[in-house]
Amino acid sequence: MTSFDTTPQLNVWRALLALAVVFVMLATTGWTALRNQRGDTPLQASLSAWEDGRIGGHRLPDPQSQPTKLARFFASLTERDRASLVRKYPLAVGNMNGAPLELRYRANRIALDQARDVERERMHDGRLTPAGKHEAGRRMHRFEDLMEKGRHILAFDPEGSGRVAEVFGDLREAERVSVVVPGVDTDLLTFQRTQRKYAAPVGMAESLYAAERAASPSTRTAVIAWADYTAPSGLGIDSATAMRAEEGAVRLNALVRALPGSSPVSLFCHSYGSVVCGVAAHSLPGRVSDIAVAGSPGMRVEKAAQLHTTARVWAMRDADDWIQDVPYLEVGGLGHGADPVSAGFGARVLSAQGAKGHAGYFEPGTASLMNFAEIGVGAYRSVHCAHEFGVCRTGLSGTAAA
Repeated sequence: MTSFDTTPQLNVWRALLALAVVFVMLATTGWTALRNQRGDTPLQASLSAWEDGRIGGHRLPDPQSQPTKLARFFASLTERDRASLVRKYPLAVGNMNGAPLELRYRANRIALDQARDVERERMHDGRLTPAGKHEAGRRMHRFEDLMEKGRHILAFDPEGSGRVAEVFGDLREAERVSVVVPGVDTDLLTFQRTQRKYAAPVGMAESLYAAERAASPSTRTAVIAWADYTAPSGLGIDSATAMRAEEGAVRLNALVRALPGSSPVSLFCHSYGSVVCGVAAHSLPGRVSDIAVAGSPGMRVEKAAQLHTTARVWAMRDADDWIQDVPYLEVGGLGHGADPVSAGFGARVLSAQGAKGHAGYFEPGTASLMNFAEIGVGAYRSVHCAHEFGVCRTGLSGTAAA
């Protein structure tokens, strides 16, 4: 490493380079590329139908009502009425914060079945190109995967690249709840992968769920693979700004506020997902006990204290993670602020030994996954810090058996 590598001029040079790239992109694509105008999506159509619907002669409640109000509404219905609403408005019910969990799971299975039929027809649509038919086939098979017995789909929207969330474990009975918030290029087709399994939300959540049970077998846990926001596609303008993160933060906050019970919630935010968590932090309910970020480009603040959260803030980065080369600053809305693993940021910095790059933090056998699991079950005294003397554990006591 040369002396130039550590000088302030390098950061300025990186920032100017990043700005130049962005301006070239804007000149060639235009801001209008960010604002696709669509008609009613399947989800919007289902919500509109719900708003016009009635049951027992009474209007249905506003689907955007507080989760507690919607929960009371569903509790007042007979099983027959609940089943009727699921059949009539599967996408609305499946994505409705406040609807009973089992009802959402059932509704999303119906919605997935309907979406699969749509894609099956598109596979044989003569108006589509071969590439279009191939894409329809990929989507159909993904919907079939999500419909497999035993899967619990908490949210599903087939529109565009798609959004989805899945639960591992019993969310209603969980003593600790973990939410995995992924980064760029996350959509329906990348929600799970056969190759590089643990770089996709499903693999991340499955790995964390298994590690939490190993860390504390007596603690009832649940993990949510949360890809229910429109993530940036690639390392373009969307990933350099907070636009997608601001939209995602609203949805993340709504998810947490609608979770059953009052058990502590930990957020595990990877890459651009840490931007989402940073933007959401100040508005999240107090039950969010921990926000842990890995491979973060920044959290839209200069110091952890500026997140205005009562949650413990943790950060880790593998030595081989390319994200360390991004400009850690924010200029005119571009960039995401200070480096969360830097000494001045104020996060509790964890070891990521074994992670091997940007996508390896949830790989079994790594210190990064072990640390996430210990946080997830509340065994704070067992975490491994990135620095000597256990400074990341200062002032903490474990609340679960290690």
